[in-house]
Amino acid sequence: MADIFDVIADGTRRDILQLLLERSRSGERGTSVSQIVAALGVSQPTVSKHLKVLREAELVSVREVGQHRYYSLSPAPLDVLDDWLIPFLEEDGPETAPLPDSAAHAADIVGRAAASAKHAFESALKKLPGR
Repeated sequence: MADIFDVIADGTRRDILQLLLERSRSGERGTSVSQIVAALGVSQPTVSKHLKVLREAELVSVREVGQHRYYSLSPAPLDVLDDWLIPFLEEDGPETAPLPDSAAHAADIVGRAAASAKHAFESALKKLPGR
């Protein structure tokens, strides 16, 4: 698997990820290659090349319907980035004491569970009639 930093270093791939994120938040179950091409204004071969890299990095999933392919964001590999960035974002002022490893791990698990529950709840709400 490609290094996640190399994968997201490319601006076009970041644009594709951002587009897929926005579309998933609006309730779409996937975005076709032609929709990505139209939204970003880049060629179909370019989009396909970048989608291949994103698939190999497991940042997107693909659903086939007939001859059409619909791509969705799979953000789990971005946890590697999250884990790497967090130490750079933490404050090291004198008034803040670092958490013990066990407490930091527990806080991480609770935070991820809360985010997952929020996502599941929002997804369920979107499926209700009248929404």
